[in-house]
Amino acid sequence: MRRYELTDEQWQQIQDLMPPNGHSGRQWREHRQVLNGIFWILHSGAQWRELPERYGPWKTVYNRFNLWRRQGLFDQILRRLQVRLDKDGRIDWDLWCVDGSSIRASRSAAGGGKKGEPRNRPTTHWVAREAVGAPNSTWLLTVKEYPWRPSSPPGRSTRRKASNR
Repeated sequence: MRRYELTDEQWQQIQDLMPPNGHSGRQWREHRQVLNGIFWILHSGAQWRELPERYGPWKTVYNRFNLWRRQGLFDQILRRLQVRLDKDGRIDWDLWCVDGSSIRASRSAAGGGKKGEPRNRPTTHWVAREAVGAPNSTWLLTVKEYPWRPSSPPGRSTRRKASNR
């Protein structure tokens, strides 16, 4: 038994929830092998393409993960396991919580600023001084601030508008 893989007992608990493999044509890869591949990805945080070959082609595991997620298979598995743990008295429903909420940050959290204010701080442009003297390794002595001014106020485009003819 490898790390992150289902034991025989765990597989027996959810095996009947898996979709049937009786389609005509090409048969699906083993559900248990694919689930083990999904668990490996979720536990390791690796990219799908880094999935070890023992779980099958990464694209197969990825596609099955998305299909089962859309079909609600993982929700069914979670409900089944919750019922069993509750029956054994192993869940404290006051503490049980799976939070998948998303909270939108304000514009200012991304540096957007308020309306009418410049969106980004002005950029300081630097140029190297002329190489008149001997080479110098001190940065402050070899560069100076370049007096650059934008040609238009911040937030305004420098493109000319096409006139209606």
